[in-house]
Amino acid sequence: MTGFAYGARLGGGWTFVHLPFARHRRRTRTGRCDQKRESASPGGNPMSVLLALSRAIDAINARIGRLVSWLILVAIIVSAGNAVIRKLFDLSSNAWLELQWVLFAAVFLMCSPWTLMDNEHIRIDIVNSRLSKRLRDGIDIFGNVFFLMPFALVMLYTSIPFALNSYRINEQSLNAGGLPQWPAKMLVPVGFALLLIQAISELIKRVAIFTGKMEDPNEGAGGHLASAEAEAQRLLADVEPVAIVADTKTP
Repeated sequence: MTGFAYGARLGGGWTFVHLPFARHRRRTRTGRCDQKRESASPGGNPMSVLLALSRAIDAINARIGRLVSWLILVAIIVSAGNAVIRKLFDLSSNAWLELQWVLFAAVFLMCSPWTLMDNEHIRIDIVNSRLSKRLRDGIDIFGNVFFLMPFALVMLYTSIPFALNSYRINEQSLNAGGLPQWPAKMLVPVGFALLLIQAISELIKRVAIFTGKMEDPNEGAGGHLASAEAEAQRLLADVEPVAIVADTKTP
């Protein structure tokens, strides 16, 4: 099992979030994957220093992701409680509805670095799995440098003034009885700051893998493709006995 799907009725529709929490590969006490250490001393090898930095970033984002993921449960409880109270007592408040949105936004923004670290983000596995390992590593490096990191920087540049101005004027909801808006807007720069440092960590690890300085912790570790293949094999195993029984009954 590579993860768990939480569902909550937010804003009039069902929203499902996949949070990886059970892994096939062995982890250390801090939650990071075992990595091949370089034989050189850390003080004399820049890559060893960078890998140590990468491990520290991974530990921070994994801890934050695990803690923030519990907000999904809080959002489900708030959503269910609000629906029950509205049906039974004809009472409701915009604050409860907006709280669900803020909780979901917090999970989406604060857990995205953890998802990136665990290699659980969506990718086109049909194409990616057919490429050589070295080419896949090169694509990851290119994507980090020219897409992910510039995007995170642009979001930081635009969202920091956006959030600070909202805090300065103590921006409130336009809906009656709603929540203040600035806490939700503050989540945007914080989330993208964490995503940016995780992108730096992933770039360090991918360069080390590309140059043979460490093993790929995600190689053969599962993920969406392996999960889909395992599910397909299970379904085929269930269908084969049915097909055999049908053949025996055919006159």
